[in-house]
Amino acid sequence: MADLPVIEGFPASEKVYVECDGLRVPVRRIHLEGGEPPFDVYDTSGPQGVDPHAGLPRLRKPWIDARLAADPHGNHTQLHYARRGIITPEMRFVAIRESVTPELVRDEIARGRAILPANIHHPETEPMIIGRSFLVKINANIGNSAVSSTIGEEVDKLRWAVKWGADTVMDLSTGKQIHETREWILRNSPVPIGTVPIYQCLEKAGGDPAKLDIEMFLDTLIEQAEQGVDYFTIHAGVRLAYIPYTANRVTGIVSRGGSIMAKWCLSHHKESFLYTEFERICEVMKKYADANDRAQLAELETLGELTDIAWKHDVQVMIEGPGHVAMHKIKENVDLQLKICKEAPFYTLGPLVTDIAPGYDHITSAIGAAMIGWFGTAMLCYVTPKEHLGLPDRDDVKAGVIAYKIAAHAADLAKGHPGAHLRDDALSKARFEFRWQDQFHLSLDPDTAKDFHDETLPAPAAKGAHFCSMCGPKFCSMKITEEIRQMDQAARAAGTPEEIEAGLAAKAAEFRDGGQRIYAGGDEH
Repeated sequence: MADLPVIEGFPASEKVYVECDGLRVPVRRIHLEGGEPPFDVYDTSGPQGVDPHAGLPRLRKPWIDARLAADPHGNHTQLHYARRGIITPEMRFVAIRESVTPELVRDEIARGRAILPANIHHPETEPMIIGRSFLVKINANIGNSAVSSTIGEEVDKLRWAVKWGADTVMDLSTGKQIHETREWILRNSPVPIGTVPIYQCLEKAGGDPAKLDIEMFLDTLIEQAEQGVDYFTIHAGVRLAYIPYTANRVTGIVSRGGSIMAKWCLSHHKESFLYTEFERICEVMKKYADANDRAQLAELETLGELTDIAWKHDVQVMIEGPGHVAMHKIKENVDLQLKICKEAPFYTLGPLVTDIAPGYDHITSAIGAAMIGWFGTAMLCYVTPKEHLGLPDRDDVKAGVIAYKIAAHAADLAKGHPGAHLRDDALSKARFEFRWQDQFHLSLDPDTAKDFHDETLPAPAAKGAHFCSMCGPKFCSMKITEEIRQMDQAARAAGTPEEIEAGLAAKAAEFRDGGQRIYAGGDEH
């Protein structure tokens, strides 16, 4: 793999670590001006300055080794420990990140309402949690295709995505060197990595869905689990009986994995082996000790049944929802999922709320993502401007991540998540006080914010001006409001409210005693 572009850090920021109970949890510290204290934000970017050829440090290796030494042949999923009242280092790490108690983390995992994806073969991950009681997370999709991209480009997209805030990344490679691409991604990822195993199975089957079978799928599952994949999308909800229901859809089955399994079902006229052999799939997940810390299922029908099977094996579960939903149907989708699947975390692509804007689907989907996150979805899979059009490049990845960070944060605000408003408050204060540099630095994309400002007011002196180019110096609402405050403060300095009232009364009496003349020094007309 060739040398990759250097990923620059954020301006006025530094990576620092919160140390607690022997753990070092990363945050990004933003330094502010005007005597304001620094502001810490959740950070997903991983260790800085690491050579991609060497890979990231193995943060979790000591914890994993200790558990395996104590019980070499046991079940080591986070759900297994949580159900037995054991708080793992991963759970404590997450609690610090989320500013909650370790017991809340353990309890939510034990109840199946949250998941902590953490493969023992991916020790480079910095633990994170997905669930309704925690910050809404976002996922970024990367991966090559048969006609585009190299290993280096995909690793660069990974590093770019986590810089801008992706909480997890899925490698959806369908082209050449799938195994090698995934290995490079895993060794350089500080966030959980997911895959869709059926894609690699199809490559092994020469591109013919009819040649797929359960043994090929399990072999692929094991191969990816041993590499360190943290979670799999398994289209076990696509059943033979359901395929006719899709015939009247405008676009049929839009999921690639779902369409592959539908074609297999029709080719053999048999029930999907992913459904009939789901117990065996769970056995593999359990055997490989967190090798798949969650099963991610793709259709709402039958998912309650499959969720119970996974939980029986102490395998964590997250439910994948639809990617195209009109706004008035979003809440209904979430409520139905929570009821059928016993509150297992919900994960959706978007959803797109309209299909009329190719090239802008990061916007059409972020609208739905903000709403569905508000109603209880735990993780949002990003959509880039290239959705339905082509393979995204690094600029598209950034646009998708930023759009979804906005959606997730808006959902956190609507849910009343503790602390979600603090960054908004800090930026609003900086805006009111015309601390332009702090406004840039507190934003999700400081470079773009600064560039937009400097397009019309590039001079250094403009960074201290009490106006921008939108309103100019005379019409700035912030400036006018500040002047009103100053006038009010001056009036208050003149005396107490009682003294001011007495002064006004005296002036009124003076006016009456003086003949009630409006104009002094002459007759009124």
